[in-house]
Amino acid sequence: MLRELITFEVEGQVFGLDIMAIREIRAWSPTTRLPRVPAYVAGVVNLRGTVLPVIDLAARLGWRATEPTPRHAIIVTQLGAQVGGWIVDSVSDIVTVPDNALQPPPPTAGQDTVVPFLDGLAAIEDRMVMVLNLTALSDGSHIAEAA
Repeated sequence: MLRELITFEVEGQVFGLDIMAIREIRAWSPTTRLPRVPAYVAGVVNLRGTVLPVIDLAARLGWRATEPTPRHAIIVTQLGAQVGGWIVDSVSDIVTVPDNALQPPPPTAGQDTVVPFLDGLAAIEDRMVMVLNLTALSDGSHIAEAA
């Protein structure tokens, strides 16, 4: 089987998400902050009359929080009935990866905050793409609480 991925960058690293989970890619727009949500929840935006929770992907992965600029993008995903936006530095392109080309992440020493959110790694041309697991990223009620 082949997987089509949208690739994008966060903190200089290349990631991919299954194209079937992506509803749209939006230009950055300021969010409205919410009280009592995890630090990685950037806030909410209006998506054609719907409240869209927006997650800072860098912060969700355990890295420093993003200082969004007009150059950033929001990838809008849908997992079941749950719709959410993910702040990324930039969107690259669409790539096709055979399922057998996906390799498990190597065992790492210490506490790696990214590995639990990965389906695997894929070598595409001259770069390594970390394929994210949207279910793992969206796990927990934090995104639903923000909506």
